[in-house]
Amino acid sequence: MAGLNEDAQWIVLMGFVVSFSLFFLAMVLNQSTVVGQTTAESVLDFPKNDIRDLRTVIIQSVYQENVDDSVINNDIVSIALARKGAIVNYSSYTQGSYTYINIHYDNGVTVYNETWASP
Repeated sequence: MAGLNEDAQWIVLMGFVVSFSLFFLAMVLNQSTVVGQTTAESVLDFPKNDIRDLRTVIIQSVYQENVDDSVINNDIVSIALARKGAIVNYSSYTQGSYTYINIHYDNGVTVYNETWASP
């Protein structure tokens, strides 16, 4: 820059400042897009309907009569693992006039635990 006059040096310097500023803004916008995308994906990944369906099937199976509970438990666990890739465990017990069901759902992203009680 020794051969340029002062006006030309000022123009080149401002060009560097503007290009660096644009590069910095592009990086900031790129990162904010990634953060927004992952946040939206985590909301979409919440398996609300899968948990509802599973919960309904478990509650119905607990109240069925003349059925082996271990067979139904194994079927629910294996189907949830094969179709949804989720680990499902549940247990039920009766205390007084209430029936309690403990439901655990884990698909690697979402962990859901519930204790359901019915009179």
